[in-house]
Amino acid sequence: MLIRKAQGFALIDIIFVVGIIGILCSIALPRLLLARQAAGAASAIGAMRTLNSAELTYALTCGNGFYAPKLTTLGIPPPGSHEPFVGPDLGEADTVTKSGYTIQLEGTAFPGSPASCNGLGAGESAQGFKAGADPAVPDNARFFATNANGSIYEDTATLFASMPEVGDPSSGHLLR
Repeated sequence: MLIRKAQGFALIDIIFVVGIIGILCSIALPRLLLARQAAGAASAIGAMRTLNSAELTYALTCGNGFYAPKLTTLGIPPPGSHEPFVGPDLGEADTVTKSGYTIQLEGTAFPGSPASCNGLGAGESAQGFKAGADPAVPDNARFFATNANGSIYEDTATLFASMPEVGDPSSGHLLR
């Protein structure tokens, strides 16, 4: 009499394992998406802090007390240095998409401003600036902005369009 050994998995075993994996994925996927949004928001807040610091450094060292009107201006190093005011991830274009956010910086040119040390002509620097980080995906409702005051604000709608170059915005709340 021959006795056969059962080897391998039965079809029901494989279906059971695939079902458990499916249940675990359905639980984990929404949390993973929330974690990704939180990481993108942290990156956007970091970009706003970087722009505040870069603008202040620019105004004190290169802009003769005036601010850079565009991200690309901050991406140009001053004479005698190989390092620009912001890294290439922020200074490569006037509108940058980074970590799921569209980052912009704008400053209204002031006719009485002097020329800057990194090639900006007279009358092109700004007395203030505003920067914003708007999500690039529609399901994210965290918008960030900052201005020459150095504070970062958050709202559930875009702040960049209504953000003044100096002073508090009409909507949003201050991040602490």
